Amino acid sequence: MSTLPVYSWRLAPDGLATRRQLRAAGLRPGGQQVAAQVERPRYRRGPLVAFLYRIELALPVRPMTPARAAALAKANTARRTCPECCRDAGYVIPASLGMCVPCAYPEEQCAA
Repeated sequence: MSTLPVYSWRLAPDGLATRRQLRAAGLRPGGQQVAAQVERPRYRRGPLVAFLYRIELALPVRPMTPARAAALAKANTARRTCPECCRDAGYVIPASLGMCVPCAYPEEQCAA
């Protein structure tokens, strides 16, 4: 196993990009291996690491089809629906609660 080249923050050579940079350009890694990594030092903690991919090997982002858009809308609706009261909460239900805030704290809602 070969080791990856490591670059300091903002010093990566041209031709390499992170996933976010590829996505902003309308590209995706497309199954290629990580080419390098960039590290950003942090105070009293380990460095932030971002993997870099070669831009010339990146592929265009797949277009959103109507079926994929419908599946995404259905998944987002499921994340907003409270399992207790079966209503759309208007926000993503917190995993820590497992239900909408009014169902999780009913005594606080009655006092208002």
